[in-house]
Amino acid sequence: MTVAHKPRTGGPAAGRRSPLPPESAHGRPRAGRRRTITALTPWLFLAAPLTLLLMFTFLPVADMIGYSFTDWDGISPSRSFVGGENYTDLVTRPARFEVFLVSGFYLVASFLQIALALYFATVLSFNTRFRNLFKGLLFFPYLINGVAVGFVFLYFFQPDGTLDTLLRLIGAEGKHLWLGDPDLANPSLAGVSVWRFMGLNMVLFLGAIQSIPPYLYEAAELDGANRWQQFRHIIAPSIKPIISLSFILAVSGSLAVFEIPYIMTGGANGTETFVIQTVKLAFQFDKVGLASASAVVLLLLILLVTWVQRRLFPEERVELS
Repeated sequence: MTVAHKPRTGGPAAGRRSPLPPESAHGRPRAGRRRTITALTPWLFLAAPLTLLLMFTFLPVADMIGYSFTDWDGISPSRSFVGGENYTDLVTRPARFEVFLVSGFYLVASFLQIALALYFATVLSFNTRFRNLFKGLLFFPYLINGVAVGFVFLYFFQPDGTLDTLLRLIGAEGKHLWLGDPDLANPSLAGVSVWRFMGLNMVLFLGAIQSIPPYLYEAAELDGANRWQQFRHIIAPSIKPIISLSFILAVSGSLAVFEIPYIMTGGANGTETFVIQTVKLAFQFDKVGLASASAVVLLLLILLVTWVQRRLFPEERVELS
């Protein structure tokens, strides 16, 4: 019996896997160097902003915390360590915290500001005539410097000034001490803050609304939904994170009001806020240590309020489908 053998078609190396080309001596170091550069590239871009953040935010905060444990007057080169005496002084004087009642006016004004901003953002997100003009007019006050806003409204609120003249046109006679009457001063100043900051919230809401897919509105219109129903069931749920952020900024901003009341009244007639009180402690009474303790307390209070708000209204991921 003869067994037939098939001839091999290849040479002696047939069926063997061809060896890989030898790696160059510099291959691995170059690959490692490339990975190192790739890992360091984001930090190179972040170096400048992180340096500025460290120099102008974290280091000053650290210095402020250090000053809060001293009796430094802001002038003398020497200062003595007093421990928690400044914090004890703050806690044992409730009058220092009564100024937070003034923040209530600005808190109410902030809620009104958010409501108006949400209304205008919703209206201007649809096809409204001259909507770009109205967007610019409503956002323009936020672009004006706060000092300029304060001086403009000083003339606006003068007795027998612009506001009294406008009220006279609708039959409201008499002169009003808008900034001199304690019952009118804080609502007047809070109204200025509404005028100035409403445009910022409107732009935030407008950007969030414009990110909603148009087919959701088309489907709602096919189902017969009116504008209010579209706002209630489409717009409001879709921009809920931005609304939550606006409330956090409103509460923290109302606690740290400074610019407008300081320029327009200097804290007189019951308009003094916690920040104005802190500035006076530092620069009028030369108690930088006590003022630093006040600033630390305000910082902790804002962080606490923000944390509580985050716990009560956790951030939710909105799925647009």
